[in-house]
Amino acid sequence: MAASRLALLAAFLLLVAYVWGNSLPEAAGLIPPPWDKLAHLAWYATLSGLLLLGLGRRAWPWVMAGTLLLAGWDEWHQFDLPGRFPGIDDWLADALGVLAGVGIVWAVGLQQQR
Repeated sequence: MAASRLALLAAFLLLVAYVWGNSLPEAAGLIPPPWDKLAHLAWYATLSGLLLLGLGRRAWPWVMAGTLLLAGWDEWHQFDLPGRFPGIDDWLADALGVLAGVGIVWAVGLQQQR
């Protein structure tokens, strides 16, 4: 129980830092291509994994839907940010991260059941 709460707290703090930092002008071009795609993937894998650990593996459809919607919102939000440009390639990297995070949590859970 304590581990799930800790995972949710970490996910919440990650989200707060992301929403705050992503709106700063300094965020534009902070990570150059192609490494920015790896950053997208890693961040969404971490977020979705933490959420799934915190909410339980049965919550995987909600975690996937929520994080994919967050990724879409983030790309849309970039229309209003100077120096930032939305891209389907960024959203696809986010989606791969979500799949990776959910997949890793599921794989680890299956290994623990054996």
